Amino acid sequence: MASRPSAEKALEAALKSSFPPVVDADTRLLILGSLPGEMSLQRGQYYANPRNQFWRLMATVTESQMPDAYDDRLAHLLRRGIGLWDTVKAARRVGSLDGAIQAAQPNALQDLAAGLPKLCAIGFNGGTAARMGRAQLAEAAGLALVALPSSSPAFTQPFEVKAAAWRRLRSYIRA
Repeated sequence: MASRPSAEKALEAALKSSFPPVVDADTRLLILGSLPGEMSLQRGQYYANPRNQFWRLMATVTESQMPDAYDDRLAHLLRRGIGLWDTVKAARRVGSLDGAIQAAQPNALQDLAAGLPKLCAIGFNGGTAARMGRAQLAEAAGLALVALPSSSPAFTQPFEVKAAAWRRLRSYIRA
């Protein structure tokens, strides 16, 4: 039996899947990324790459220090009415860059949004998440859809510029 060419094997091995959503009935703001990067997938944690500025940006949004432990960080966000998920359910991607996403299968964003009675806003972490998420949520009446600069280290905009944009989310969270 002949083996497949190595490039085809590499692409097959590059199938990536998102994590389950981190939400509860009190979620008011949902932050959507595109698809977890390699380090996040390896660790089974949203935004696990220490160079990714997500947790630092969330500390700015919540005006509080983020806990060190991952589970405590998620609990902290939920207490503030903030949930997390991704626009992509599964895709083929070599590496972590959004530009390498191929054959993307979308997550059921409309279904999730419909099941969150207090949801009032969705923040898109980066251009790819905004493009994919807006396409799925265009009919979601009453929700503010907020495009944000990516927290990724690949997006080299200065932190203070990113933080100014992310601070717009404060009006959607619980104090």
